[in-house]
Amino acid sequence: MAFTKCTLILAILCFIFIHELEINGGNQPIMAAAIECGEKCNFRCSKSSDKDCLTNCIFCCGKCNCVPSGTSGNRQECPCYDTWPNYLGDPLCP
Repeated sequence: MAFTKCTLILAILCFIFIHELEINGGNQPIMAAAIECGEKCNFRCSKSSDKDCLTNCIFCCGKCNCVPSGTSGNRQECPCYDTWPNYLGDPLCP
């Protein structure tokens, strides 16, 4: 009987672990991904005069899971980047 209880508990823990991996896409922990977005967005917005550049970049990085290289352009590297419009219909992502 004890073996059955242990097996059941182990199966439940495995299910929870697998579920957590699926939510996170199996990638790095969510906190590490946010730090990576911050570093990439700091560089991306380093030459921008737009006061919302960093905020928008971090939002877009979180949604698209990428940031184009360089300080401008190169949007083809992140096709998702062009799908987010701002309130005027212009591209939101820097």
